[in-house]
Amino acid sequence: MYSLKYVLFVAAVCLVFGGGNQASAMDAGEVLLAVDRNLAPVSYESYRKLINIEPDGSKREYVLYTIKKGQDMVASVFLEPSSDKGRGTLRLGDNMWLHIPSVAKPVRITSLQSVTGGIFNNADIMRLDYSAEYTPESLEESGDAYLLRLKAKTNEVAYDRLEMLVAKDRLVPTEIKCLAASGMLIKTLHFKKMTDFGDGFVRPAIVETDSPLHKGYLSVMIFARMKARDFSDEVFTLNYLPRIETLRQ
Repeated sequence: MYSLKYVLFVAAVCLVFGGGNQASAMDAGEVLLAVDRNLAPVSYESYRKLINIEPDGSKREYVLYTIKKGQDMVASVFLEPSSDKGRGTLRLGDNMWLHIPSVAKPVRITSLQSVTGGIFNNADIMRLDYSAEYTPESLEESGDAYLLRLKAKTNEVAYDRLEMLVAKDRLVPTEIKCLAASGMLIKTLHFKKMTDFGDGFVRPAIVETDSPLHKGYLSVMIFARMKARDFSDEVFTLNYLPRIETLRQ
């Protein structure tokens, strides 16, 4: 079930929408907060498949079970392939770790590395709320979308700037360009296939990414399930990381 705080937030957004033109009723910060909640509940569990596609058409696939609480706690465990089963990741704010069953202690990892290879980096795979990492700089109308420009709050964030196209009707991204401080395009995220995950929660089920730095390569993230669920702080600790899979229902 959704928390009372989340229900009240949705109700407030609906009242804003009922007042007429969304562009005049919402500022950049409000749009960004709505995007965060429309992409995921505050706390949730999800199942995802990540597919890395090589220029020759060969594929590498991974299945992850992921849990998140609040703005800055995310943990995942690999379910497939069998060679990676049991590997786990934990993110607390800007700090990230990888648990490997055969290694005694979790290993520190960075946002720009990737636990799956491919174009998705760890920041993409262990995504926090966008509003936790970015400050809105401007909001413009672009046809049936808003163009939302975001600036990283710290140097620890994977991308210095984001240019996010947000569909006006549902306030979810359709495309995000990820930029370096120099303005160079690092990658583009494409959000596709609006899907009802139950309890009225509707979001894109597919996120694809391509990069001019990796021509011919494609990475795809497919959400098979996502639902609101509360967790204790205890499960987002290094000691609990090897046991994340036991939380599956």
